[in-house]
Amino acid sequence: MRWWSSAAAFRAVRAMVVVPGLFALTYEVIGDLQMATFAAFGGFATLVLASFSGTRRDRALAHGGLAVAGSALLVLGTAVNASPWVAAAVTLPVTFLVLFAGIAGPNAAAGGTAALLAYVLPAASPGTIDMLGSRLAGWWLASVVGAAAVLLLSPRPPGDRLRAAVAASAGALADRLDAALRGAGTDADRAAALAAKHELLAAFTATPYRPTGSTVADQALTSLVGMLEWATAVLEDGLREYPDLRTLAPVERDLYAATRDTLRRVAALPSGGAEMPDLAGLQRAIGSSVAALRRMPAGDGDFADAVHQAFHAQTSALTVRAATLDALIAAGCSDPATAAEQARRWYGLPAARPPRAGVLALAWRHANLRSVWFRNSVRGAFALAAAVLVADLVGVQHAFWVVLGTLSVLRTNAAGTGSTAVRALLGTVVGFVVGAALLLVVGTGPGALWVALPIAVLVAGYAPGTLPFAAGQAAFTIVVSVLYNLLVPVGWSIGVVRIEDVALGCAVSLVVGVLFWPRGASAVVGDDVADAFREGGRYLAQSVDWALGLRQQEPEPARAVTAGLRLDEGVRGLLAERGTRHLATQQLWRLVGGTIRLRLTAQSLASLPSPDAGPDPVSDELSGQAARIARWFDDLADLLVRPGAAGPSPAPAVAIRIPTLRPVAAAAATDTLPCTLWVEQHLQHIRPALDSLVVPAAEVARLRGIPWWR
Repeated sequence: MRWWSSAAAFRAVRAMVVVPGLFALTYEVIGDLQMATFAAFGGFATLVLASFSGTRRDRALAHGGLAVAGSALLVLGTAVNASPWVAAAVTLPVTFLVLFAGIAGPNAAAGGTAALLAYVLPAASPGTIDMLGSRLAGWWLASVVGAAAVLLLSPRPPGDRLRAAVAASAGALADRLDAALRGAGTDADRAAALAAKHELLAAFTATPYRPTGSTVADQALTSLVGMLEWATAVLEDGLREYPDLRTLAPVERDLYAATRDTLRRVAALPSGGAEMPDLAGLQRAIGSSVAALRRMPAGDGDFADAVHQAFHAQTSALTVRAATLDALIAAGCSDPATAAEQARRWYGLPAARPPRAGVLALAWRHANLRSVWFRNSVRGAFALAAAVLVADLVGVQHAFWVVLGTLSVLRTNAAGTGSTAVRALLGTVVGFVVGAALLLVVGTGPGALWVALPIAVLVAGYAPGTLPFAAGQAAFTIVVSVLYNLLVPVGWSIGVVRIEDVALGCAVSLVVGVLFWPRGASAVVGDDVADAFREGGRYLAQSVDWALGLRQQEPEPARAVTAGLRLDEGVRGLLAERGTRHLATQQLWRLVGGTIRLRLTAQSLASLPSPDAGPDPVSDELSGQAARIARWFDDLADLLVRPGAAGPSPAPAVAIRIPTLRPVAAAAATDTLPCTLWVEQHLQHIRPALDSLVVPAAEVARLRGIPWWR
């Protein structure tokens, strides 16, 4: 936990100035209680709960969107609060849509809780429709002033960490290739490239939601991260076998040099590099490698080694070419036709079908129980609906505190919710004690309370993300105590009411967490990894048959791509959970990397032209090898979804026999390069990675057999 953060300090100062200032203006000067309440809580939502990122324009648009969405939700909440049953029924779809909308991008996800506050405050508070004007005025006043404060009083942005990591990864790969081309490669070069890849993954997975949105440029940046990770693996595989590239044929050295130069220019793009990557030159180098191999007699004793060299060089170049296209789109330097073609690859669509709108495509892919976003949205919807209903039926004094307590402690798994509830209650009790002591010392006179309010808001504004969760709850409880004593001087008893309401909200969260997927993201990730392996194996088998001319219909990548997207979000949810027993991070990434390698290998084969050739013994054997690999991944998926199948220890007690792939194509090669040689290289390339997947898969199965409460 970081105790100091300049961003948190700016946030706290903004809240300290704006929230008490708006409350003083609306309550003391204008004299409108409803406007004052919604200005104060609206300011807290805008300045503390919502944390938008991006350029100044991005943040301005995000605040505008929050103001509009909050207004609509405020109207709806005011309209339904007369009946607890109606309010609860409406809360279900409203909460689901607000939370599920987070798939649109990081700012949509970051504004979800703030938008829900605009709904639950009127929905769980007494009020009539004639108060709507004052409430909206308070909300809009807070939105406008809060947005202005954020735009005017913010620290200098530290730079886009993800784009910087993209540039560093591409640059490190270029340096690695350059050293190998000079015959001066060292372990330090390899370590630097791997470290840059790990930093790229850390930047991409640092939040529970993707740091990129749904625009074409954002989707290109997301794809670029995956392609650079794949390029690192492909280049390392080649350099492991040929560490000194000076020993290769000149045409392959030229191809690696063109790949290096392309990576250097990709690294310069995020910082506005003026020199565009030379894709035409890279394509010419790829063509020269293909032509040189076709001219070589198949009976030559060096033919098999030449094919192996060309496979590594061409696969690396093609991967970097795809990454470069993504980088150009992300930088806004690509034409619409190229962007549309790349979008088909991102969404796994054949060339004949145009990509659907980004948000709709994401929503469709996540409308599934295997999606962490879908499950969390359903869980949150039922939790808030139950909190609204319970608070109204029990007749608590401040029903919306119950709802806020529910929202603040609900996590993706029951164990995490339980531990957070304990901390929330502890923090609320501490806040009550401190607040009561404060009121006993300074009294309930308005002068002392107006002095205490900015200090309390300062601490509450600084707490999120820096101080422990309990400290944040304590600070917010003090704010509530001071704020309500300014409205109605009742002393320390308001703190007792808040403790009761938060306890009730925590109980609702815990019950819902137990009833709805108590294992949280850990169960989803196991299922998503299994899906990714099954669909990736199916895609690989189809792609092999396509590349061999045994299949007339193009391979269908959509299901494999969808499984990969859901797995990405599931892993984020798992990494964000607290208080649960998890798979080791290294083993988790080994499984995720295995799914990526499988899918991209299939994608590489699917990109080959399907030859006009009939079945032959070699093609049939390679097709059979691909089918055996696909069945092996099915077996691995079965292990992942059978809780306890691996026995009580992490060792793979259930043996999964690795398929044997004997070389068949090189001996049967004809005068020209047959497609069978290329297919065989791909299959031989994926085979060594299979051994490393069994142990982490068995560990997942073992962990899933442990009851969630242990």
